[in-house]
Amino acid sequence: MLLEKERISVVEYGRKMLEARLTTGTGGNLSIFNREKGLMAISASGLNYLDATPADVVVMDLDGNLHDSRTSPSSEAGFHTVLYNQRPDINAVVHTHSVYATTVACLNIELPAVHYLVGFAGKKVPLAPYATFGSPELAKNVADTIENYNAVLLANHGLITVGARIQNAFDAAEELELIARIYIQALSVGKPVIVPDDEMEKVIQKFSTYGQAGGNK
Repeated sequence: MLLEKERISVVEYGRKMLEARLTTGTGGNLSIFNREKGLMAISASGLNYLDATPADVVVMDLDGNLHDSRTSPSSEAGFHTVLYNQRPDINAVVHTHSVYATTVACLNIELPAVHYLVGFAGKKVPLAPYATFGSPELAKNVADTIENYNAVLLANHGLITVGARIQNAFDAAEELELIARIYIQALSVGKPVIVPDDEMEKVIQKFSTYGQAGGNK
């Protein structure tokens, strides 16, 4: 089976998204890109993650050509391909409709560094303007907004996280959902104090070696 390892991981992390309540039903999507082969494994459209098998995961190239599939790719395949084309450091994309991150997105505001764990994305999580789901306009808005961040909010829609590995992108989605919840709760009782950029630069540097031998803890 073409991209067997990647397809198994897409199924595994799709179920993890449900377990972590980062999405419901068939919402959201995720993909893994094999740069050596130039092919992407992406979740199928309209298929519940609990029912999906590796054979249901679609394999396609970045021009939209299907290489191995018995289902249709996610309707959001456009922004996945754009991200892989634009950023050579990205090999995995996770898109969620998690409640608190989506709440921030529905306020049409960025997620600032209300907590240092925003460093999973960068100094903040920027906001991409609204466009219809699955449209070329949405893909363009994502491409224009993400810059060097590892996450972007989609106005009135949800969250995208990216990483060198699917684990990185998934971890970022989990942590940013926590920070979005903290931000919404802080806004409900007062004005949150934002971690300054110079401190966030230190945090991001520490994150670059976190978990490595001899790295920061």
